[in-house]
Amino acid sequence: MRIEHTAIYVNDLERAKEFFVRYFHAVPNEGYHNRTTDFRSYFLTFDSGARLEIMSRPKMEDTEKSQVRTGFIHLAFSVGSKEAVNALTKEFQRDGYEVVSGPRVTGDGYYESCILGFEDNLIEITV
Repeated sequence: MRIEHTAIYVNDLERAKEFFVRYFHAVPNEGYHNRTTDFRSYFLTFDSGARLEIMSRPKMEDTEKSQVRTGFIHLAFSVGSKEAVNALTKEFQRDGYEVVSGPRVTGDGYYESCILGFEDNLIEITV
């Protein structure tokens, strides 16, 4: 068994798509639009075969994203090496994203950094 994909609602679908394409080399499909509900989505496929569905629709709730709440908290991307973690973290910082932590070795042995990505969603970058 494997997780087939995960999904996230976003306010700015095109900006979210470009975020994952630019920083994580995602390949988007052509997109989907339900004209009745105005629901829109893209499936993004990453080098490993993992898939992320990004979705948007009118009139969504947009509550504060506390980092200490129940539910899904972050998306983690393995970039292959400490050097790649460091380089991507610097790129995010240079582009104006907030680095929340790292790069560092965590208590459970991961080398990672965390940034607040698009729409204040937490993105973890790890080896």
